[in-house]
Amino acid sequence: MNPEERREYLLNLLKNSSLPLTGTELGEKCNVSRQVIVQDIALLRVKGANILATPQGYIYMNPTPVGLSQRTLACQHTRDDIEDELETIVGLGGKVIDVIVEHPVYGEIKGMLMLSSQDDVKRFMHSLQTTGAAPLSYLTKGVHLHTIEVESDRQFEEIKKQLKIKGYLVE
Repeated sequence: MNPEERREYLLNLLKNSSLPLTGTELGEKCNVSRQVIVQDIALLRVKGANILATPQGYIYMNPTPVGLSQRTLACQHTRDDIEDELETIVGLGGKVIDVIVEHPVYGEIKGMLMLSSQDDVKRFMHSLQTTGAAPLSYLTKGVHLHTIEVESDRQFEEIKKQLKIKGYLVE
């Protein structure tokens, strides 16, 4: 297939997948290298495709589904508390869409997380530990924002309440 056909195929794969797809997986499906996929994704984004790179792979972001809403929480804690914070949110049924920090030079820096289960949190923590990468919140003495997707106001309030009890919520 030519490059335009491949990009259209990639876009359809991503739109029809409920799970993130890695560059390697997409490359295998298209019989090209991961680097070609990275370039194709960049070109699709330039054309307006809402494709996000997450720690689990690429995902096409549809608008927030009907019945769900997204809210933002401000949090602060140490590296030792990351797993507990994330498990608290997903354990109460929230989906952690991202982490955002405000950098004094670069402004807003956002990392896509897309964590909706305890397994997702475990994989994220394993990746943090094995790569030796510093969490974004290191840039801001632990202060960060999370966009949380929830089904109801009550669910969001319960997440806030539990994070406050644990001392993670910045108010």
